[in-house]
Amino acid sequence: MLKNRLLTALWAIPLVLVAIWFSTPIPWFIILAGVVAVVGVYEFYRITGVAKSLPLTIFGVIFTALFIVRAYYPGTIGLPILLATGVGLSLTVLIFLPKEEGLYARWAYMVGGALYVGFLLSFLAATRLEPGTMAFPNAGRDFVYLALLSTFGSDTAAYFVGKAIGKHKMAPSISPHKTWEGAVAGLAGGGLVAWLFTLATPLQVPLNWWQAILLGLLVSAFGQVGDLAESLLKRNCGVKDSGVLMPGHGGILDRLDSVLFAGVVVYLWYIWVVL
Repeated sequence: MLKNRLLTALWAIPLVLVAIWFSTPIPWFIILAGVVAVVGVYEFYRITGVAKSLPLTIFGVIFTALFIVRAYYPGTIGLPILLATGVGLSLTVLIFLPKEEGLYARWAYMVGGALYVGFLLSFLAATRLEPGTMAFPNAGRDFVYLALLSTFGSDTAAYFVGKAIGKHKMAPSISPHKTWEGAVAGLAGGGLVAWLFTLATPLQVPLNWWQAILLGLLVSAFGQVGDLAESLLKRNCGVKDSGVLMPGHGGILDRLDSVLFAGVVVYLWYIWVVL
């Protein structure tokens, strides 16, 4: 299990880091985010049963991708219009589909999956596109690094400390292997990695030490909530992993669960605190 996790990390982490770094002339991270969102939402649809209806699946995949497209072209379509159009058109499609048991529930999961994966991931994509400040022209890029690496640091610390000394179950009915000891270690890991971004390096962000640590704690806390939310979904659907694309980790959605929530936190922090 650990060997597979490490082997997957050896190719996945460099791919993401390089895609974030290079944004011109091709927006590689936006393209990667779009591909990841489409694969992730399909995994969501597969485990929730939406994939049994091809029209709903196609509509949901397009709906999801449009959230990422909107992040890249924010002036082309307003969020209220996108939401209203997506919900309204999908209900129209639903009317003409063959009536069968659970169809309306699949529609609800279709909309929920697009919001869960596409809408939340669009915040991280939008962060990468932020122009930065005069003193920190690559701040948008570097905050994406902070979001991802703080989440990785939090997950890693929680995993190893939880396995080593974890005794007090945090949410046994949802994820029996998660412990409070691991959660506290995750907070420490997220805060420590975020603090590193205040050092004088090419990835330095415009935060002082306590702001960075606080942001890292928030990234870890909301990331762990995201992890539990996906665990609850999988438990309710009776599956262990969302997919098999990432050996040792499961599917794309299994790696996105923390990042989806962390990306929103970092984007809002950037908009409200930095700018």
